[in-house]
Amino acid sequence: MTYGDQYKGFVDKHNLPPREFTPENKVRLVPGGSSVRRGAHVAPGVIIMPPAYVNTGAYVDEGSMIDSHALVGSCAQIGKNVHLSAGVQIGGVLEPVGLTPVVIEDDCFIGAGAVVVEGILVKRRAVIAPGVVLSKSVPVYDCVNEKVLGKGTAIPEGAVVVPGTRPVGQPWADSQGLSAYCPLIIKYRDEGSDASLVLEDALR
Repeated sequence: MTYGDQYKGFVDKHNLPPREFTPENKVRLVPGGSSVRRGAHVAPGVIIMPPAYVNTGAYVDEGSMIDSHALVGSCAQIGKNVHLSAGVQIGGVLEPVGLTPVVIEDDCFIGAGAVVVEGILVKRRAVIAPGVVLSKSVPVYDCVNEKVLGKGTAIPEGAVVVPGTRPVGQPWADSQGLSAYCPLIIKYRDEGSDASLVLEDALR
């Protein structure tokens, strides 16, 4: 099969082809429509479930898992032993445009459908529940320490973040019972939190 036959029907900037993996790379790329662009680093022990997409400049460290329909955006940094669940969107510096990459540190768990964009830093061992959206425009409420994290502030180490709401703070909106979305830190990881994630390792 020639280069032209292999990539027939695909058009990319400068005709940049996807990365190819061999058993020597020690990356488990399950067949079914995933693509890793050239210029992305995928370390040994990474598992990529179909369909998933890793954009150029991204860095995915050892032992991490990228589940189905997950996106690792351009120049995003994913640490060791991170689980990106199905439908997770990790923004890059190109989509949406940002000056700093999203960084997910080691041993984090990012739940299904979560979105992390605009250069947000998620510190090690944090758990982001399904459906959470983290961006610089939305403050995070730490219910444990009873404080509001500034917009764009890093998610603390070991934090467990869930979707929440807060009053809009405008008279008409409040009279209508309207609320705005916000992420809530409801606890920090403990033995119970760790036990709930053990099954994942057993299934790999």
